[in-house]
Amino acid sequence: MAKNYDILSIGHISLDYNIDYLDNEIIEVGGAVIYSSAAAYALGHKAGVVTKLAAEDRERLQVFTIPQEDVYCLPSAKSTSIRNKYHTPDKERRTCTCIAQGDAFKEEDIPDVQCGVYHFAGLIYGDFDGELIKKISARGKTAVDVQALLRRVDPKTNLMYFEDWKDKLKYLPYIDFLKTDAAEAEIMTGTADRTKAARLLYNWGAKEVVITHNTEVLAYDGEEIFTCPIKARNLSGRSGRGDTTFAAYISERVTGAGVKDALLWATATVSAKMEKPGPYKGTREDIAEYIRRFYS
Repeated sequence: MAKNYDILSIGHISLDYNIDYLDNEIIEVGGAVIYSSAAAYALGHKAGVVTKLAAEDRERLQVFTIPQEDVYCLPSAKSTSIRNKYHTPDKERRTCTCIAQGDAFKEEDIPDVQCGVYHFAGLIYGDFDGELIKKISARGKTAVDVQALLRRVDPKTNLMYFEDWKDKLKYLPYIDFLKTDAAEAEIMTGTADRTKAARLLYNWGAKEVVITHNTEVLAYDGEEIFTCPIKARNLSGRSGRGDTTFAAYISERVTGAGVKDALLWATATVSAKMEKPGPYKGTREDIAEYIRRFYS
């Protein structure tokens, strides 16, 4: 009998070398699938992950907060690794270098499960492509973080840079939930106005749009623009901000929450997560209390 998940996140785990603006280095295991699955799981949702690792790097799996039986780990010639050099205390500006990239995900890599939403949580261009999104959309709802469709690697320097997704008009109609940050939204739409960007992305085919910013999160379903402020009291857990937000949002949406309520839970979850390094390890009750304290 096939397993049943509210959210199945697909993406690489990364060994990250994070260097702050004072040149202090922290080496940690990260990646969108870690932060995403932790957020959904903390809110009480059934979360699964599909990832790829080189055989010698399987100890990275210990970082997951979800049960190991819900992590589908496939072999890869290499494991992803990224160096992030932050230039400001708020970590809004950084230079990223690709040390290694894991193998691309293919249709046969995605297990035969029952799923509320298939969440594409890649890190680098080439982790997956529009054709895979299209094929998986035939199985159920899809959610896509555009980072892995915009963030490329210069083959000469290994420096990472952003470039618009040239196939966006072709594949956006196959995406039920689309997530960008403010900078990515501007790259895709040409406007720094997040409300206008959300409307454009919706008009181009995405059925629901989430745009993250360091001050707030915006959600648009084609009817009304909703925003909710981030209220984190410190930024020690800044890594994984967008991943936490999006996974909390889509897992709430596919389990019955409306856009406004899902946005509130997602923003409160990421606010609490940002106050402590690593993936979020609290509970739904903790977030409910956070909402009572800071969002009343």
